[in-house]
Amino acid sequence: MRPITSSYASLGRFLLLCCAIFISRAPSALSLNGSSFDPYPLEEEISLPTVMSKARVYTDVNVIRPKEYWDYESLNVEWGEQDDYEVVRKVGRGKYSEVFEGINMNSNEKCVIKILKPVKKKKIRREIKILQNLCGGPNIVKLLDVVRDQHSKTPSLIFEYVNSTDFKVLYPTLTDYDIRYYIYELLKALDYCHSQGIMHRDVKPHNVMIDHELRKLRLIDWGLAEFYHPGKEYNVRVASRYFKGPELLVDLQDYDYSLDMWSLGCMFAGMIFRKEPFFYGHDNQDQLVKIAKVLGTDELNAYLNKYQLELDAQLEALVGRHSRKPWSKFINADNRHLVSPEAIDFLDKLLRYDHQDRLTAKEAMAHPYFAQVKAAESSRMRT
Repeated sequence: MRPITSSYASLGRFLLLCCAIFISRAPSALSLNGSSFDPYPLEEEISLPTVMSKARVYTDVNVIRPKEYWDYESLNVEWGEQDDYEVVRKVGRGKYSEVFEGINMNSNEKCVIKILKPVKKKKIRREIKILQNLCGGPNIVKLLDVVRDQHSKTPSLIFEYVNSTDFKVLYPTLTDYDIRYYIYELLKALDYCHSQGIMHRDVKPHNVMIDHELRKLRLIDWGLAEFYHPGKEYNVRVASRYFKGPELLVDLQDYDYSLDMWSLGCMFAGMIFRKEPFFYGHDNQDQLVKIAKVLGTDELNAYLNKYQLELDAQLEALVGRHSRKPWSKFINADNRHLVSPEAIDFLDKLLRYDHQDRLTAKEAMAHPYFAQVKAAESSRMRT
């Protein structure tokens, strides 16, 4: 793909250039340890595990709501006009998409154009349906339009523009109050999506856009998000490695919104200890090892026993035996100013093996760690 120069390229013309590249790169089935797997997994049919686990909150949101709310397979997508948008420059790429800064030619306003790589139609419909359902929610990136190239049928999602700073540049500059503020803003987004019966399943710094000048945060990339149905078994090949909850690493499939709270905990630990990523596994098995070296193996075994799960012999040998490491061991001269007793208490209530023991997003927002932020917010609302 040629780099885009200062003159804009219409989205239609641009897609003709990159469509062939997407198709040539798109995997049909990949090999993992000798067996093939679908790189774009969707969920299995509902089935009940031996020991059923249910979400502590918002359990029946999708049971109560009409089928049209969560049945994304039946979504009839209303496509907008592709020629309304032009590509300006590339700003990022992921496994399932390439992302560009764009411009709306009618309003002359900046936007973000997410061009989807070839994936199952169900996955595209799921992302669109979830974004439509969440539109207008606090700190949720706003979907403005959905367009499709007439020839290649390549779909693109059009989002509001956020002038974000790369987290690797921004996070080392954040003050104690900044971290409290932005985590609280992220919790607003998580509590909202959970209250709407939706798990994000890919919470990580890359997916949290922060415009520090405007103190604006947006939770983005809902491509792995899914509707929560109690008793349903979900695919464990979600989330990014360093932010995968233990439930994913031990193949517990009836997980719920609490997966997002583990990922948030990993992100928070990285921010306050200035250790990014906090759990630095080299593969999925090593990821569990890294977690066990901090949280201990006695607690891991208690978790496995509660849900009648077993590690395979190889993973059990890799994990070994470890005692729990106190959070104070991670405090040093560089991060001491960010690590208060209430920060440690908050972190400890997020990074729990047992997903049912983690704070919910609403409980997290009530934690004393955010007292200062809430007081400032109340003061702003009164003026």
